[in-house]
Amino acid sequence: MFWYFGYGSNMDLKSLRAKGVDPRISQRAVLHGWRLRFNVAHFFRHEGGVGNIEASGDLSDVVQGVLHLCEDEHLALLDAAEACGHGYDHIEVTVRHDAGERSAIAYAGLPAFIDNTCLPTRRYLNILLQGATAAGLDCAYIEALRKHPVQPRRAAPPFVPPPGDYPSFNAATLARQPLLTALAGCVFDMADARSQHRFLQSFFGGKDMTLFHLKRLDHSDGSETLEDLRCDRLTLAQRQYLDEYLHAYMEEYAYAGRFLYD
Repeated sequence: MFWYFGYGSNMDLKSLRAKGVDPRISQRAVLHGWRLRFNVAHFFRHEGGVGNIEASGDLSDVVQGVLHLCEDEHLALLDAAEACGHGYDHIEVTVRHDAGERSAIAYAGLPAFIDNTCLPTRRYLNILLQGATAAGLDCAYIEALRKHPVQPRRAAPPFVPPPGDYPSFNAATLARQPLLTALAGCVFDMADARSQHRFLQSFFGGKDMTLFHLKRLDHSDGSETLEDLRCDRLTLAQRQYLDEYLHAYMEEYAYAGRFLYD
């Protein structure tokens, strides 16, 4: 087992469990001499910047978060979720919790993904607020998170696939195409994506990512299923969120066909 310090969306247990990580223990903790930033550029531009920590050398600077005791097999899941070696890397930190001090791993942004002009989205901040509140972090810290500037939300119209004669895929045929990925009934080709998306080629390739995205909504309870898609049981907010991502996929990748939920 290992201790992991989450300071961003992984403070929230629902968000962490959506990534397949269910800690044995979770407790509030503080990291001194570091600052919270939102300067790791998300893979998709409409998502703005996500959490990062930077050493300041000033012990009065603090990052509050949640210390999780995780199973060894959870490390690979966390590494995948955090794009370890691509967008983030492991660091070892010493955090203070209610019973003393403990060493833990945390994730810090890598230079290639740092953009100090980024702002977080309201969706992302809401997840942080849920996790911080549930963990009992200091009220002043929570209030500072609540008041943090956010990236304006870009309105996205319903996504309409481009005209043309495109093939159809199901889970079995998509799995044989490592550079294709699916979202909300559409298939996209990632072969010519910009270099920052090389990690996603291996993470998304051959898979339908619809539930992956839906479970990262700030109001997700983790119960979303493919049956909800087949039976068109999505809420308006879920449809709007998927439309935002469909337009983002279209900007980054090439439309390649339809995905059938057999």
